[in-house]
Amino acid sequence: MNRQAIEQAFTRFRERFPHFIRRTPLWKLPGAALGVSCDEVWLKLEHLQAAGSFKARGMLNRLLSHDIPDAGVIVASGGNAGIATAAAARELGVRCEVFVPTVSSPAKQAKLRELGAEVVVTGAAYAEALQACLSRQRETGALLTHAYDQPEVVTGAGTLAQEIEMQGGGVPASVLVSVGGGGLIAGIASWFEDRTRVVALEPQLAPTLHKARAAGEPVDVEVGGIAADSLGAKRIGQLAWDLTQRHVRDALLLPDTAIRDAQIWLWKHMKIAVEPAAALPLAALHSRAWTPAREETPCLVICGANVDPATLA
Repeated sequence: MNRQAIEQAFTRFRERFPHFIRRTPLWKLPGAALGVSCDEVWLKLEHLQAAGSFKARGMLNRLLSHDIPDAGVIVASGGNAGIATAAAARELGVRCEVFVPTVSSPAKQAKLRELGAEVVVTGAAYAEALQACLSRQRETGALLTHAYDQPEVVTGAGTLAQEIEMQGGGVPASVLVSVGGGGLIAGIASWFEDRTRVVALEPQLAPTLHKARAAGEPVDVEVGGIAADSLGAKRIGQLAWDLTQRHVRDALLLPDTAIRDAQIWLWKHMKIAVEPAAALPLAALHSRAWTPAREETPCLVICGANVDPATLA
């Protein structure tokens, strides 16, 4: 998990899978267009990625890094990692089994089945689905893809940060990133290291990194709220913990009301339909939890679009 490994994954994607791993747009807008006071804001529109989220990068990188047994691949997920794994498995022509908790939205479950995955709905939260998945993996010998805590998954996610720097022509002043288990922020921190200010954003009702910092180590937390199907990991991943300790100073909590307001704002004013987890960066600006100086350029990572459009009315 370093810049060289990320560059290798990026090259592999570009040379072998440009039709699958998309170069998602980087939108440079006046701050006023988003209702904020800084001169310019970048939006990394990663919700337009294959399978509807950044997860496609890490899941494909994991599958490409191993020989896949006849039993195929297996994953536990609130939805997005499962969708990305199922899409990557279909791309490679291998079977896929996905364990999701009951909190996973019907829209995400339907998408999994559409991609040809075998879906098992079990447990009230991601952690319970993960335990069932691990038990099944021991029986079948399928390749386990973890939603956020494997080196290949983190490295794949890091290609998003490399893309931001390439498209932006440099490094933004800050990068605002939603955190659940931490795979995305771990990948972004691996690429940028200390060359910019990476800001971790969590819902108040799913504070895995916040609680870990209070305890001095990863700990189990109760999770819930509007973004639980995407950011509902029970504890921060060990890889994310290690990397954020080194490279991420700022970790902020946001209320569900601010997250929901930002999600609806993106739809009403920008026609960007995203799930709640993708709205945290804008929520941080609108709520003034994060206030960049006028001359600074923050980059908001819009990380996922697996949402039922009816919920945005």
